[in-house]
Amino acid sequence: MSEILKRPYIKGVEFCVDENIWGHRLYDEQLPHLTVLEFLGVLGSNLEKPLRPHEGLDGAVRFKPQRQMRLRGLLFNNPYVESIADSRLPDEEKWRQWFDKFDQGKTGNSDSKEDVAYLRQSFASFDDFAKAIELLRSSSFEDRSNKRWSSKFVFPFGPDALFEDLKIDAKGGMSNDRRFFARSGELLYLMLTRAKKGAELGDILAKRLFDRSAPMNRLTRALQGDTQLPEDPRTSGYLPEVSNQRFDLICEDWLAILSRDMPVYDALEHLIAITGLHMLLYFLERAKRVAGDDEPVEFVCEIVSKDGRKVRALSSDSYLQNQGCPEKAIRAHIESIRREKAWIDADSAEFPDAERVKLLREAFQWPPADDKDEEGLASRKPDDLIDMLVKDALSRHSQHVGKIHASWSRAIGLSSRRLSRRYRYAPNDRLLKSIVIALVGERMQFDEFLAAAKSRYGLVIGEVEGARLMDTKSIDESELTENRDNLEARLVGLGLVRRLSDSCSFVENPFASEVEAEC
Repeated sequence: MSEILKRPYIKGVEFCVDENIWGHRLYDEQLPHLTVLEFLGVLGSNLEKPLRPHEGLDGAVRFKPQRQMRLRGLLFNNPYVESIADSRLPDEEKWRQWFDKFDQGKTGNSDSKEDVAYLRQSFASFDDFAKAIELLRSSSFEDRSNKRWSSKFVFPFGPDALFEDLKIDAKGGMSNDRRFFARSGELLYLMLTRAKKGAELGDILAKRLFDRSAPMNRLTRALQGDTQLPEDPRTSGYLPEVSNQRFDLICEDWLAILSRDMPVYDALEHLIAITGLHMLLYFLERAKRVAGDDEPVEFVCEIVSKDGRKVRALSSDSYLQNQGCPEKAIRAHIESIRREKAWIDADSAEFPDAERVKLLREAFQWPPADDKDEEGLASRKPDDLIDMLVKDALSRHSQHVGKIHASWSRAIGLSSRRLSRRYRYAPNDRLLKSIVIALVGERMQFDEFLAAAKSRYGLVIGEVEGARLMDTKSIDESELTENRDNLEARLVGLGLVRRLSDSCSFVENPFASEVEAEC
């Protein structure tokens, strides 16, 4: 059993149940690409000690996330730059009109026309300035979404391109309302800090992703100007476990992907997909462990075909089973307090009920202290309070944390409803490629690849990995063999498998050097 860190008091949270199990916090609307962006923001604030624990913070770290108000305003709150650039006005008049329009939308956070006057000297012409905006905007995440402009993000080309999610009110007041940067990236930072090779990864990331002299970062800095930071540092969220094998596996996959022969910006796509898969596994593994289920997490995957109906049905069942795991963890975690020694010993206390209410407060930050207990909860029977907390915790869980499995599995390309009315696990080409890049050094025999994919990621595809399903008569061997063959054909089509004979196929990583293989 992993050592669990004591949870600090979390302000603004009515009760802590999800937080006790998974940390503060995982959130369904913070998809994997936003998680990695938030992670990079924390890392960029700690480049002097990347992915090293901070002393005296009980497992947390401190950081100052960049705000970059001018950069994000230029990219995402600047709709008139194209029309001005397309006009036949003289260059000086283009600048004058643009400065006036930009000034009208200022928020008062160092983004007036006087604050961005440096742009006139940074670019040879207005048209060059407009092209720079177009280039960076075209590479941004969710540029065409209907999110507020302060919640859109440029591709992380370097340290100057990183900034946190912000909500800006009519008076220019800024707040991080934790909708899209909900702390999942902070938890990822803590996971990698607690991994055995975390420091090694931190040094590599600091060197490769935070090069201020990189061309695209210089362009970003030309737009942003001086870095904008909050006045005070922040403390990261709470991650319960001191160590976890999943933390080490995430770190190992990051190191593997970064070692491949590809530009670091290309590697980010695969880092995001693999991180989403690992954090989904962490979410489900932790749920099963808390619920008392020691069986490993499995994703029974259909390799999409018109004839794979039996595998498709089993994959849908696997999806639904995993979807229900977190709720079981919620119930088990709350009700486990009845088995605590202190709860049992309270029988001999002078006021047993009061003692147990105190234990509930220590464990779940609930019920409220007497001066805040408007509903008189503390006067109710402890068993009734437990039932009430289970009901309220399940209701709260269903709003966001309970949607993580569905939203994240879709986001990384693990689940799909293609050719089906129900969701099931059907990994897409992008995810399969990321798995190959992370898992295969140079080449690996196809059967070994399937075994490694199950061991590391819980993917059940062929007859060997699905032996348990055949033992229970859930499916015939021939159907899983066909599913396996479908994957091999998919990977051949992607240029990731080479067949040397009918019985000998190798998965090849196109970004690693080749070695001769023998059958």
